[in-house]
Amino acid sequence: MDDIRVGLVGYGVAGAYFHAPLIHATQGLRLAAVVTRNPERAAEVTARYAATPVGDVEALAGACDLVVVASPNRTHVATANWALSQGLPVVVDKPLARTAEEARLLVRTARERGLMLTVFQNRRWDGDFLTLAKLVEAGALGQVIRMESRFDRWRPQPKGGWRETGGTEEIAGLLYDLGSHLVDQALRLFGPAVRVYAETDVRRQGVTADDDTFVALTHEGGVRSHLWAGALVGQLGPRFRVLGTEAAYVKYGLDVQEGRLRAGVSPLEPDFGEEPEDRWGLLGTDEANRRVRTEPGSYLDFYTGVENALRHGGPPPVDPEEVIRGLAVLEAAHLSATQGIEVHLS
Repeated sequence: MDDIRVGLVGYGVAGAYFHAPLIHATQGLRLAAVVTRNPERAAEVTARYAATPVGDVEALAGACDLVVVASPNRTHVATANWALSQGLPVVVDKPLARTAEEARLLVRTARERGLMLTVFQNRRWDGDFLTLAKLVEAGALGQVIRMESRFDRWRPQPKGGWRETGGTEEIAGLLYDLGSHLVDQALRLFGPAVRVYAETDVRRQGVTADDDTFVALTHEGGVRSHLWAGALVGQLGPRFRVLGTEAAYVKYGLDVQEGRLRAGVSPLEPDFGEEPEDRWGLLGTDEANRRVRTEPGSYLDFYTGVENALRHGGPPPVDPEEVIRGLAVLEAAHLSATQGIEVHLS
């Protein structure tokens, strides 16, 4: 069967380090065209993937069977709407939209046109998250009481660019960036949130978007999730610290896949998502605990799911309805942080 031709919009960090190598490694998909106006990036996509660089989104019409949107956040909705208007299914990097209502309209358009729309929530395939989900499902912690989840960074010198200096219209800052992953993972594990409290601050000179962010969720079932994302964390906290009535799970260090993708390692390499034993998390109590092998991470499963959905009509790897619920939480967090209130969700 012919490969599904993929048109990638954007070849910055997300496009170059995540989407392009994963698409290239997925059987049944072919990176056919990349939208970029940067001459060096254009040369790279040709040399590395034999893809055609094009200067604008409209050039993808007729050149691809699937559009992947990895351009700046503010362009996500407009670009996805354009693709759907051309009869093309769409993958959109997170965040799908600025508001839950914008996302609902986009999902409705895709449904009316009978086209797949899914969102690149790749952190669902982090090895540590897969491990935690398995432990929770097996009841290894007893009844979970609280989850602490962090994406900490030590970046005292800003990198610049719209992610750090953009405003609301750019959907800039950590709340909608790493916060999209933190909230998505919490909702996947523990279900809907009914109360949201948040703090967002700007700590570094020359930065205008939030770079020190905390979100507290109370889930419908009573679990509390405390979520952090920060760029000025000189000593990193645990990636996960999850407390239950019978045990705790504590895990340090980020999933290995991003680092390997940035280093140019192919997702098809043996043990690509395997984590060294010395980084495995601890399950138990201070009196009695054991190392738990981290499940292999597999971002490639996302694009395998995309190929399956398009080829065989299966469900998309990420249901956009779930993403809408996550955006509603992020909106509530933004409201909480700006007004200093706890927001109740229906």
